[in-house]
Amino acid sequence: MEQVFNFNNELSGKIALVTGGTKGAGKSIAERLLNAGATVIITARNAPEEPNEELHFISADLSKSAGTQKVVTEVLQKFGRLDILVNNLGGSETQGGGFAVLNDDDWESTLQTNLLAPVRLDRGFLPQMVERGNGVIIHIASIQAKLPLFDATLPYAAAKAGLINYSKNLSNEVSPKGVRVLTVSPGWINTDGSTGMMKEIAERTGVTIEEAVQQVMKSLGGIPYGRPAQPKEVAELVGFLVSPRANYLTGTEFVIDGGTIPTI
Repeated sequence: MEQVFNFNNELSGKIALVTGGTKGAGKSIAERLLNAGATVIITARNAPEEPNEELHFISADLSKSAGTQKVVTEVLQKFGRLDILVNNLGGSETQGGGFAVLNDDDWESTLQTNLLAPVRLDRGFLPQMVERGNGVIIHIASIQAKLPLFDATLPYAAAKAGLINYSKNLSNEVSPKGVRVLTVSPGWINTDGSTGMMKEIAERTGVTIEEAVQQVMKSLGGIPYGRPAQPKEVAELVGFLVSPRANYLTGTEFVIDGGTIPTI
């Protein structure tokens, strides 16, 4: 049986929201904060396939302004405040092929999901954090902000670069008011979606899944650690950053990529 740590209930009494919290790294982050004693709300367009009764779910499309407003309203009405906001939602659904195959809709939908959704949620929850002089906001970005794959995820990389810039500027504004703002930039994470992508690559190119994994790592310039991150490894970093043990950390980007980015 897998051992579950309670992290000394260091988040007991805290209200936390994790966007995109039904699967992948978002699910692991939500469970990590729950194990530390927080009351955790998750949001996504679709309900989790395996619901956890201890997690409060709100269905919303955060790529739309109405969706973010719905989440802000429901959280504040039901819980009265929010202490921790983890802007984890993100992704790329654009086709490969570089700039020429992308239209305005590709760019706009990617920017809405990866940049403007966090901006809107921050704007909705920050006033009560500032009023209380306490709160933590985490933006989940990506190493693609610095290591873009132009053939496959051009809008996504640009949106994440904008998110990192915005996060730093927001920190400069609200940290003096008691709200910490941090960025976490993962590299490749071994999620169910990633596993499905490896299977698709293997079937399309006639290689094994292991060979497909090596192909992807090669496209990233290699991962010195030799494998993608596990969702729980990303969640552990986030769990520390939102905890009282990280009280002096703000305005900083934390990269968790197994050494993928080759420069300092």
